[in-house]
Amino acid sequence: MKVLIIEDETPAAEKLERYLLKYDPATVVVSVLDTIEKAVSWLATHQDQIDLIFMDIQLKDGLSFQIFQQVVVKKPVIFTTAFNEFALDAFKVSSIDYLLKPITFTDLSASLKKLESLREQLQPKDQPERIQTLFTNLKTKEYKTRFMVKLGEHIRSITADQISLFYADGRDVYLVTTQNRKFIIDYTLESLEDILDPQVFFRLNRTFILNINGIKDVLVYSNSRLKITLVQEFDKEIIVSREKVGDFKEWFDGLQRA
Repeated sequence: MKVLIIEDETPAAEKLERYLLKYDPATVVVSVLDTIEKAVSWLATHQDQIDLIFMDIQLKDGLSFQIFQQVVVKKPVIFTTAFNEFALDAFKVSSIDYLLKPITFTDLSASLKKLESLREQLQPKDQPERIQTLFTNLKTKEYKTRFMVKLGEHIRSITADQISLFYADGRDVYLVTTQNRKFIIDYTLESLEDILDPQVFFRLNRTFILNINGIKDVLVYSNSRLKITLVQEFDKEIIVSREKVGDFKEWFDGLQRA
């Protein structure tokens, strides 16, 4: 942060600079000015070099409020003074805070944190980046729509709507089509969960991921579990595990789970 100090008491200016460096060692005091005349001249030509102004109210040649009558002050100002009767006038200009002398490091820190908070809330240059981040987070996730499988020496592409279910048997994972054809695929059930559309596919247990369009019937089974009957013939029993029953019912009812 680059700072301009307008202060006619050298010890006060030096103390302020020490506190600023203590708060943030990267702070640079660009200049220290002790009169209204010098301040007006400097701000008229160098204001773009700074981020913040510390301004004593009572200077050698008058009250520093006169500066605002002679030049447009575009940077935030923190006033410093030994007297509190100027507080109202201070907040009529570009002031974000008003510190009474002798200034403490605690008071200075509170003012700078206030400035940081205001910048976080109001800084317009941050908005495009924030909007882009929000947009990225809200974009619809793309899911896998087809799988490549081997059929002898041939390669086929099977679309998601042609898949009835996936199941694991030992270390192998099989894709089963609506025509009851089985193919070994190079995926785990865990990886499939992440790339399949959750509106269409649901993992019933450790063994099966099922396409909703492949369901013929759902039966209440023992121990509060559910048994699935498929539209097509299938030689394995398909049971919804007890811990999955609640989520399955929401999915089957058309509720999108987060």
